[in-house]
Amino acid sequence: MTSPKLPPAYVTRMTQLLGKDADEFFAALDQPPLRGLRIHPAKTNLAALRPHVAGIGEPIPWCADGFYLAADSPAGLHPLHEAGAYYMQEPSAMAPATALRVQPGETVLDLCAAPGGKSTQLAAALLGTGTLVCNEPVPSRAQILSRNVERLGIRNAVVVCADPEQLSQSWPQLFDAILVDAPCSGEGMFRRHPETRLEWDADSPARCAARQKRILESACAMLKPGGRLCYSTCTFSPEENEQNMEWLIKQHPELEPIPFVLSVGQGKVQHAAPYGLRLYPHTIAGEGHFIALFGKTASGLADQSRPATLMAPAQALIAADQQAVSGFQSFWSELSTQAAPIPNASLGDTLLVSPPLPPLRGIRVLRAGCSLGQYRTKRFVPDHAMALAAPGWALPSVPMDANAAAAYLRGEALPSPDGLRGYVMLTFDGLPLGFAKASDGWLKNHYPKGLRKP
Repeated sequence: MTSPKLPPAYVTRMTQLLGKDADEFFAALDQPPLRGLRIHPAKTNLAALRPHVAGIGEPIPWCADGFYLAADSPAGLHPLHEAGAYYMQEPSAMAPATALRVQPGETVLDLCAAPGGKSTQLAAALLGTGTLVCNEPVPSRAQILSRNVERLGIRNAVVVCADPEQLSQSWPQLFDAILVDAPCSGEGMFRRHPETRLEWDADSPARCAARQKRILESACAMLKPGGRLCYSTCTFSPEENEQNMEWLIKQHPELEPIPFVLSVGQGKVQHAAPYGLRLYPHTIAGEGHFIALFGKTASGLADQSRPATLMAPAQALIAADQQAVSGFQSFWSELSTQAAPIPNASLGDTLLVSPPLPPLRGIRVLRAGCSLGQYRTKRFVPDHAMALAAPGWALPSVPMDANAAAAYLRGEALPSPDGLRGYVMLTFDGLPLGFAKASDGWLKNHYPKGLRKP
């Protein structure tokens, strides 16, 4: 199918912006888009993945765990994808989280987080420590974000669905690092998603820039003195990029641009303050992106509101139900001799192991830490999230080959090994896919119905 033509006003804008390089840029938009895969290091590594997943290519220079992926690779259909071994992500989209330089133990916010690629990359940098807050204001997209956080088995994240302004009122000066991957006019995705060309008009950049300013105001209010703010878009519009950054510096004298270096394969590109770094499809092996990084200093600090602090999970949500805790402990003792995780809160009727949490009163919470399960009719039912977070937890497991794994993901029952009873984890290449319950020679399928493959 022929891609829609570029809007004439867009062609004029980019020609004026790029000058003599415009022809090379437009030619790049006619080339096939590039695919990427980012390994989740908490679950696997390249050596373990290569024998199973076809099409893994060269490393992506700006992401330590990122690799180019062949156009015809079926990686998204592989059981290891469902096990959270990797996240499929456009290569340039891996650059902003790299630039933010998250350190273990920090309190981190991904303010516009769906579908979750950058959130899961930030989680990998935290090494299972600290607290990661992932927000998506659009409820349907927040559900996708929550699913991806669950799939990668991330135990120290909370997923919320709220307007950034609401969060800024509840969480002043709370975060060490904030990523604002702002909604934008999407010009950088015209090659990967040609249909978005039809949605663009000459007023798109100005409309998006106004919304981005509101989001940035909220982000600034939530950043600690000494913290870092990374702003990124997938557009080339100066209104949404450099002009917004100039506005931000004028509005917030407490912010100072932070120069950074990004490896792009042919060398290293130095970000020159106060402007951000542009990634073009004709200069790098990826789609279009813009990245800027700022630090918040005490000098010129306008916001004197009392800083928010993280809370014990039982205070931010509700205390763990003791009947559910007893049910979980009995459930665990029947399966494992390893010390059980200690439930420390509940979200609805779901028992949790959660990291310290921000104040959550009045905020819609989709996920907080690891969901262990629910106590129902005098028995504990484990949550799918507990299986996916299980590496390191010694629960009984049944290994599957590729055919059995595919059948499990379709929701089918499987033959059980002799003598097996009760809940077990079904695994592929050592990684859990989910729970089943062994009874009468069969493994009853407990893979969530909403996730089952056709």
